[in-house]
Amino acid sequence: MGDGNVIEWKSAYSVGISTIDAQHQELINLTNCLNQACINGTETGRVYFKKVMHELVQYVKFHFSAEEKIMERIGFPGLAEHKKEHEDFVKKVLEGVKNFESGKAIVPNTFVRYLLDWIVTHIAKTDQKYGIFIANNDLKILPEDI
Repeated sequence: MGDGNVIEWKSAYSVGISTIDAQHQELINLTNCLNQACINGTETGRVYFKKVMHELVQYVKFHFSAEEKIMERIGFPGLAEHKKEHEDFVKKVLEGVKNFESGKAIVPNTFVRYLLDWIVTHIAKTDQKYGIFIANNDLKILPEDI
């Protein structure tokens, strides 16, 4: 992974819903882009970091909305807890964006590491719960359900 990618998609991350898996892959891609901007370390890298941070914020909101819609539709019992994790993550990311833009001491590498750890843990553990719920209850999620 000498190309600046800190993580690659693994089939073990799949929740069994192709649209959501594709969204998770995009979250991983955006995190890798932020890491690449950190490696560049130049003013161009800083501008790129800011651009990707904004893209990530918008994409995270879009993705979380899709997941929550699915969980609501299937009556997933862990929805409230899952939604709280999403809200806490968005707050932390927005705080990082605000600090970065205001010139406060934010270490981009540390921020990327936080994003990476949270996203991977969330996909590999928390999101798997609704994937298992869907499989165990033989539920079908169609693209128009998202």
